[in-house]
Amino acid sequence: MINRFTWKPGALALALSASLANSAHADGVSTLRAFVKDVSTGRGNFTQLVTSPDGKKSRKSNGSLEFQRPNRFRFNYTTPTEQLIVGDGQKVWLWDADLNQVTVRPMSHALGATPAALLSGGSLDKDFTLKDVPKQTLTGPDSSLEWVEALPRDKDGQFRSVRVGFKAGVLASLVIEDGFGQRSRLDFAQFESRVTLPATRFQFKPPAGADVLDQP
Repeated sequence: MINRFTWKPGALALALSASLANSAHADGVSTLRAFVKDVSTGRGNFTQLVTSPDGKKSRKSNGSLEFQRPNRFRFNYTTPTEQLIVGDGQKVWLWDADLNQVTVRPMSHALGATPAALLSGGSLDKDFTLKDVPKQTLTGPDSSLEWVEALPRDKDGQFRSVRVGFKAGVLASLVIEDGFGQRSRLDFAQFESRVTLPATRFQFKPPAGADVLDQP
């Protein structure tokens, strides 16, 4: 079965982002470092494709995101089903509209060596081994991007690898392979960086009648 998204609620945290101030970087690793250092707020749209380990099943979804470092983000899935994931700096809230169910976890437990932590400005070298992806190994549209691969140092974590692609200094794609071989690809568009975002965008109040599940 293909999940609506592969990340745990906290792993969606922030994710993802915006254009960099300096687009002239020599490689993917330095571009990622500049992204983490320079981009503090952003918003944009995304398309996500989740593919099963055998490649026979896939699920596509669309939505938008907003983020503000540190650890504040809003991930709104609009199709094919509605889900909202909000990080308020202390907790991560996930609301499933179909079930009218809210799952909440402490931010400290939801993050870690995850794609969100990779992009949120944490200790890159502490949690990940970073390396550039050689151009000659890429095909199709991917060959026009600068790619960096991040391998979690924790071999018992949820993810095998994360690849981040940039085009002219702008975050373009994120490819995640989880511990079961399921692959998720997110492609980003219409990013705005260094935008002013109201604090209310990163607050969440459970809807009336929703079941609220607290997780450690």
